[in-house]
Amino acid sequence: MSIRSMTGFARATGTLPDGTPFAWELRSVNGRGLDVRLRLPGGLDVLELPLREAAAGRFARGNVNATLTVKREDRAPKLVLDQAALDRAMALVRELAERMPGAAAPRPEAVLALPGVLRTEVEVPDEAAEGARRAAVSQGFTQALEELFAARAAEGARLAAILATLLDEIEALCRRAVAEAAGQPAAHRARLAGVLAELLDGERRVPEDRLAAEVALLAARSDVREELDRLGAHVDAARALLADPAPIGRKLEFLTQEFGREANTLGAKSGSLALTRISLELKAAIERLREQAANVE
Repeated sequence: MSIRSMTGFARATGTLPDGTPFAWELRSVNGRGLDVRLRLPGGLDVLELPLREAAAGRFARGNVNATLTVKREDRAPKLVLDQAALDRAMALVRELAERMPGAAAPRPEAVLALPGVLRTEVEVPDEAAEGARRAAVSQGFTQALEELFAARAAEGARLAAILATLLDEIEALCRRAVAEAAGQPAAHRARLAGVLAELLDGERRVPEDRLAAEVALLAARSDVREELDRLGAHVDAARALLADPAPIGRKLEFLTQEFGREANTLGAKSGSLALTRISLELKAAIERLREQAANVE
């Protein structure tokens, strides 16, 4: 069996061209479709679309959360002197000194604190370096995707074993139901005869053919062979799905709904306490099957 789960975790680490380490963490949980959510540091937003496409190439369903962490050293911003701004500031200082004779000269730090005299150096982006940085991040994401794929496949193998066991249980319950249903006409006849005998106080006033007709009517109303045949067919269909290498989650979930409908009808048409108990056990097993099927991609 080659089914895959929608749950898994993966972590991949790498190093940027400038030596800065980074790490990808991918977490996947159940989802009706494929929903990829990326958390990227500033400057790498341009990678969002190609990374989403890469994830869509590996997975069909599941909510995937991908977080990229880049470890950077805290660096103080580099300040540079704007010579033109300093010249303007000094000219203003000299003008004030001429207008205010005897006033104390301004301290150097006061001059440097004037707006525009000092500014933060802006690094000119290197396109080649940025391209290499993005390539390293993308390669790390690809590695994380493969690890997540392997994790979901491993979880799927465990899931397949559980599903196979549940299908065996459902099939065994269906065989018990078939055996129990085979005796329902005789049980209806004995029950009806007993009720009539009690009502008629032991006197035989109902013709045999009329009694047979009533028993046949009751048997037709409680005939569950069609439901049991369909349940058997659903078991075969589910086993065929488990052997399909393609994503089967949606089909399997739909099939479990059909299982439930047949089990409900079986219980409604039950003509004996034993068959009712079997139908309840079937419903419980089918519910467990439905819960597990919700994890399949």
